[in-house]
Amino acid sequence: MERLKGALIIGFLRLFALLPWRMVQGLGAAIGWLSYKLPNRSREVTRINLSRCFPELDEQQLEQLLRRSLISIGMTLTESACAWIWPAQKTLSLVREVEGLEHLQRALESGKGLVTLSSHLGNWEVLLHYLGLHCKAAILYRPIKMKAVDELLQKQRVQMGNEVVPSTPAGILSLIKKVRRGGVAGIAVDPEPALANGVFVPFCGVPALTSKFATSLLKGHKAVGVFLHAVRLPDGSGYRVIVEPAPEAMYAEDDEQAVAAMVQVLERQVRANPEQYMWNMKRFKRRPPGEAKWY
Repeated sequence: MERLKGALIIGFLRLFALLPWRMVQGLGAAIGWLSYKLPNRSREVTRINLSRCFPELDEQQLEQLLRRSLISIGMTLTESACAWIWPAQKTLSLVREVEGLEHLQRALESGKGLVTLSSHLGNWEVLLHYLGLHCKAAILYRPIKMKAVDELLQKQRVQMGNEVVPSTPAGILSLIKKVRRGGVAGIAVDPEPALANGVFVPFCGVPALTSKFATSLLKGHKAVGVFLHAVRLPDGSGYRVIVEPAPEAMYAEDDEQAVAAMVQVLERQVRANPEQYMWNMKRFKRRPPGEAKWY
C-alpha cells in the first residue's frame, strides 16, 4: 500500500510540474487562501506564532499578515514540488538576483571548512541547487517516512553534485568529518532540536529552543559560516539569493552567545520578508521551565 501511495504522489507531482509557472503559483496561492479561510491546525499554529512574535501588530494587521503568510506557504509548497521534478538547470533559471555572492566566494577561498546556514525562509529546494553551482555540499536532512518520496528528494537534491546526509548519529559524524577536512556542509538551523542539544535564545522576542550544532562547527574559527536564503521576488518571477557572512559572535566559545548571534541574523532576515517564513511550523513547541505550552 505504501508503494502505491508513493507512486501516486510522484505521478501527481510529475503532472503538476508540467504546468506553466504562473499556474503553479496560482494553485499554490489558492491552497494557501483555502487554508486561511477554512478551520485547520496549520492556520491556528500560524496565528499563534505570529501573535507572539509580532505583538506590535493590531488585530487587522495581524490578520493581513496571517493571510499573506498562508498564501506564501501554499506557493512555496507548489514551487518546491516543481523543484522536486524539474532538471536542476530549469529551477536555477528562476534565480534572477544574487546579493552578497562575494561572501560565499571569500569563504570558499579561505581554505577552511564551510558551514552554509539557512532556515525555513523562502525556498530551500531552489537554494540547494544554487549552492551546488559553487560548491559540493553535504546537506543535512531529516528522512521522509514515505520511502518513494524520500528517494525522489534525495535524487533531486544531488543533481548539482551535492550529497545528502541523514540527521542520524552516523550522518552527523560524517558531516563533522567533512567540515574538518575542509568540505562544505549545508544546515537548516531552525528546526527545534532535542532539549539536550539546544539552548533557549530570543527569536522575534520569544525564547526559542535552537540547536547548538551549527555554531559548534564554527567554534574557535575552525570553519567559516555563511548564511544563504532564496526569497521570492515581489513580482513572482523568480527568486533573489541572499548571502551574508556569519558575524564574529557566532565563533564564540560560549554556546548561548554563539547561538543567539546566529538567531539574530535569522530574525533580521525573517523580518525583512515575514510572510515568506514557514510560520505553520511548531517552532516554539518546547517552552522554558514553568511556561505553558502554546500548541
